[in-house]
Amino acid sequence: MKIAILGAGAWGSALAVSFSAGHEVVLWTRRPEACAELARRRSSPYLPEVSFPGTLRVEPDLRKAVSDCELAIMATSTSGLREAAAAVAAIRPSIRLLWACKGFETSTRLLPHQVVSQVLPGSHQVGALSGPSFALEVARGQPTALTVASADSQFAAATASALNSPRLRIYSSTDLVGVELGGALKNVIAIASGIADGLALGRNAGAALITRGLAEIVRLGIAMGGQPETFMGLTGLGDLVLTCTGDLSRNRAVGLELAKGKSLAAILAGLGHVAEGVQSARAARDHARALGVEMPITQAVCAVLFEAMAPSSAVQGLLARDPKAE
Repeated sequence: MKIAILGAGAWGSALAVSFSAGHEVVLWTRRPEACAELARRRSSPYLPEVSFPGTLRVEPDLRKAVSDCELAIMATSTSGLREAAAAVAAIRPSIRLLWACKGFETSTRLLPHQVVSQVLPGSHQVGALSGPSFALEVARGQPTALTVASADSQFAAATASALNSPRLRIYSSTDLVGVELGGALKNVIAIASGIADGLALGRNAGAALITRGLAEIVRLGIAMGGQPETFMGLTGLGDLVLTCTGDLSRNRAVGLELAKGKSLAAILAGLGHVAEGVQSARAARDHARALGVEMPITQAVCAVLFEAMAPSSAVQGLLARDPKAE
């Protein structure tokens, strides 16, 4: 299959390296100077230890990248999805498309599929690529399982089958809303998990946080139209556990630094990568309020991120809540 990966950050580069083993892959990023550097170095600055395979082509011209591809994979941040999708739509409005970003669009609180439906109205062969995956491990060829989710069941199944490989196992789903919400909301809980680890609250607290965080995800996910079983799968529980416990988790890293007393601005400036959980926390809180869904962990994360609440005070507030049936 001819695949165009649009976005050459850590995740886009990792997917390009992985899919190059069995497909004809071209990698594009919007800045020509960045494309030139990628072509010269044959590696990503985000994944310097992993070399690009010789078959991977770096293409600075978007039109050339997508003109004859059989599948385009948008590996931009969620905030950059609309602009990139619009640029592709101007070239090929009926393109088969996946997006690999997680979170909500900052200005609208929309999920990625809602953004794409506005840019590519009437397009059915589109979907999300999501699941528990650190880019570095995918680029190294370490075993990983992901999910292709689309409202078009035939497209989801056929694309999952085409992309499946011994090291990158791909499942299919028709619960596009649930898959996207699992990927967005787990990042919020990962910030809370990082705070708990940074405060040395222990493994007991960590397990409780993940479990109650999953309960929050399920409540909001169902209220927004997701299927309960989706949140028990790869793009729900699987991604949540990985992001809350893994040392490569950017969102957990934000929580760890918050626990040290650093400001959010300083943390994000030094991170070097996008931490989608920061904006997803605000969006999740707003959706929960509108739908009457209780999300105390998410509210506590927002208080630390945006209201200058001390992490220790946020923890005490959660512990002081009245007991109730699980």
